[in-house]
Amino acid sequence: MSFEEFIEQSQHIECLYKVTEEVYKAFQVVSGDMNPLHVNKEFALSKGMQDRVMYGNILNAFISHFVGMRLPSPDVMILSQDINYHLPVYLNDELLLDVKIEDYSDAVRVVNYKFMIYKLTGEDKKPKVAKGHVQIKMI
Repeated sequence: MSFEEFIEQSQHIECLYKVTEEVYKAFQVVSGDMNPLHVNKEFALSKGMQDRVMYGNILNAFISHFVGMRLPSPDVMILSQDINYHLPVYLNDELLLDVKIEDYSDAVRVVNYKFMIYKLTGEDKKPKVAKGHVQIKMI
């Protein structure tokens, strides 16, 4: 695939994700993070949360999935990534990842994407849970 085709096909991509029990447990095992905010409902409630707060880096894993599996070519690698969290995410939340090209360089085959992650609530207004950037290189 040419770089021009890649740019054309990845101008705007949306992906749906769900923080399932399987995703939660797998991330817990991989990270070893047993902070009570993530594993103890009573602790999380005492801190004003609705339930156990899911690991923020699960959202980073969804970005990794987007880059590796949803971009129109497998010939990509992440160069940098940042994320800002706005709202907590809870078990079984359904999320919409909305990604758009911010800019790119033909010379070095690098693309900068900006993304927003929204919680799907069944209502028209979708609360923003996170936003950020991911820079990829087409290799």
